[in-house]
Amino acid sequence: MVEKNREIDEVNKFILNLPPDIQNIAISLRKIILNTSTELIEEYKWSMPNYSYNGLVCYLQTAKNHVNLGFHRGNELQEKDVNKLLQGTGKALRYIRIKKLEEVQPEAFTSLILEAMRLNE
Repeated sequence: MVEKNREIDEVNKFILNLPPDIQNIAISLRKIILNTSTELIEEYKWSMPNYSYNGLVCYLQTAKNHVNLGFHRGNELQEKDVNKLLQGTGKALRYIRIKKLEEVQPEAFTSLILEAMRLNE
């Protein structure tokens, strides 16, 4: 269960303004992130929710038809990505694009978030 005080108002407002289907995906991903570790801190930066632990870990980036669960050091996560979920070719960022709520994979996402936290230790 997510402790309410870990959810910040800016992110609540951000999610409330999303279209219903995108909102459901964002809510689901936010729960997974916050349930992964009580050490993760929710922040609102660069007009989107970001989660940090000894530095940036992951973020939620929304678009009209999808939500990206992004990893700030995703390039370093690729070998741990056993399900080959990460996309992107940038210098560091990688993301998982979710177009439907059914595509959310709590176990796979949780393990990547934990690995991303380990990179910051």
